[in-house]
Amino acid sequence: MAVIFEEALKKDIAAKKTVDTYLLFGDEAYLIDLYTAKLSAFVEDEVFNLQRFAGDCELQEVYDAVMQVPLFADRKCVILSDYDFEHAAKSNLEKLCSLLSEEHEETVFILNFYSVEVDYKKSSKAKKIIAAAEKSGGRAVVLNRRKTPELVKMLVDGAAKRGCKMLPDAARYLIELAGDDILTLKNELEKLCCYKPGEAIVKETVDLVSVKTAEASVYNLAKEIFACNSTNAIKLTDELFYMRLEPNIILHTLAMAYVDMYRVFICKRAGKNLSETAAQFGYKGREFVFERAAQNLRKFDFNKLSLSFDALTEADRLLKSNTDARVVIEQLIIRLIFIAARGETVDKT
Repeated sequence: MAVIFEEALKKDIAAKKTVDTYLLFGDEAYLIDLYTAKLSAFVEDEVFNLQRFAGDCELQEVYDAVMQVPLFADRKCVILSDYDFEHAAKSNLEKLCSLLSEEHEETVFILNFYSVEVDYKKSSKAKKIIAAAEKSGGRAVVLNRRKTPELVKMLVDGAAKRGCKMLPDAARYLIELAGDDILTLKNELEKLCCYKPGEAIVKETVDLVSVKTAEASVYNLAKEIFACNSTNAIKLTDELFYMRLEPNIILHTLAMAYVDMYRVFICKRAGKNLSETAAQFGYKGREFVFERAAQNLRKFDFNKLSLSFDALTEADRLLKSNTDARVVIEQLIIRLIFIAARGETVDKT
């Protein structure tokens, strides 16, 4: 069983080397949409030669559509979305595998998945449908979220196409604030280019225009805590509660900033660099998370980390005991700032 990734699919499409069958899946819905559209664009007449089916359809209808010859054209396209093969009856799974394994040179058959998970590494049924597609020369394509360097290039190139210049640092900063969802980033880029038409987009522009994710806002809160700036930290807390962000989410995301530091701490002791640390914890392509953690770690030692985790654990306990959430979070922030500044808890002063 073999799968390919976005880069290989892009090369195939650029060279117009399409095959009869495609399985498109992964955690980036935008890319699944994009490549479904690109592959179906080879069809000359969409009115007569493009058919779409939802996951709850009868497979026999899909089979008939795939096997029918195109009308007044060389090729046709059939798209089946979100067919739940994991919970399908055995007979339907066999019928799907039979369809995938048969050659149909005049039809491009696309089986794409948005909400149905395809665990191609562990699921025996996922492996089965991929193997069936391979029998007919088909392609199984994993379309996961792009890594940070790829997203930076996408934003820089996208700004250039819109007549603006976006500096790589600003692009990376936008990803930190808005997340790595491609559609969100494209929308933010449109706003930035409209705000500064024909001009350079820098970090300050991103701060003025772009919407921050909840995660980015809490990480900004962590940054103020590490800087021991209580005024800005409380101000950011006000904003988070104004956004109606759940206190548990604030606590969890804040804790992750400390977890990232601890991961860097233990890996550094083991002689590993940041790239190795990122790969070990599944952050490959998002090394900036650990770069930021490494910078913050300069102000911390093991004692400060340990005391901070004690404070975070106590705040979690208080939130679960129905104590006033606002009070718990604000007290936690003061405790964390005191630990960062003095290396001891407020209670011992």
